[in-house]
Amino acid sequence: MFSDGGIVNDPVLTRMDENTFWFALASSDALLFARGLKNAYPELDVTIKEADVAPLQVQGPKSKQLMAKLVGDDILDLKYYFWTEAKIAGAAVVITRTGWTSEVGYEVYLTDTSKGTEVYEALMEAGREFNVKPTGPSDIRRIEGAIFNWGADMTLETNPYEVGLDYLVDEAKRTDYIGREALRQIRARAPERKLAGIEIEGDRIEMNAVPWAAVAGGSGAGRVTSAIYSPRLKKNIGYAMLSASQSALQTRLTVTIPGAGDRKAKVVPRPFIDPKKDIPKS
Repeated sequence: MFSDGGIVNDPVLTRMDENTFWFALASSDALLFARGLKNAYPELDVTIKEADVAPLQVQGPKSKQLMAKLVGDDILDLKYYFWTEAKIAGAAVVITRTGWTSEVGYEVYLTDTSKGTEVYEALMEAGREFNVKPTGPSDIRRIEGAIFNWGADMTLETNPYEVGLDYLVDEAKRTDYIGREALRQIRARAPERKLAGIEIEGDRIEMNAVPWAAVAGGSGAGRVTSAIYSPRLKKNIGYAMLSASQSALQTRLTVTIPGAGDRKAKVVPRPFIDPKKDIPKS
């Protein structure tokens, strides 16, 4: 959290032991920010370095079956947002019950990066019967499940109250923290803009690489930060940063899509599916 309440990032922090933490940086300058904090507070006895590990994700409805085949049935007892150690193809790994998909899933961190090929091939072989496929991050599932993308849906200029992450702000915390006063002021005056869920009418759209203009009632409303077609819902869905006065449910919008023209859209509830996260917790 920046001193003005801006979001540095929202990665997963894993406590490996009493005094060791893994912080998944994602696509941000969070490492530089952490090093800046160390320099700003020299009284802290802390060492900051990048762990030499290689991560991959195993995500989807059959991920439990695949992981059990790889490392044994004990993995089925691993709770959501917990971690354990195991071996795949003889290589030591850390496995967490996390992911960027709103699906049942795991993240696998290989601690001997020279064994990457062996671990990947073992995973693909074990997953053959489950029709496993290699791919990148699933924007469809993360948008459906209201997982936001730092750098698109939220940035250093975005605060938690604007994107609905205010439940993560500990307003009653007894000790001070960076950005606390800024967040108190934002909360007191109410945010001027909000990230809203939207449905976009018309033919199937492709993932937007840049923000799209969104207009409500003939006046500028904001921008579409993430949008994609959901095969599950058979709709174009996404998120738009709108002025607070134009972010109410059922507000009608016009979205301008480069190369495709204007599309009608409306503000809808988010997340689009599984609001209680029952799927990844299962």
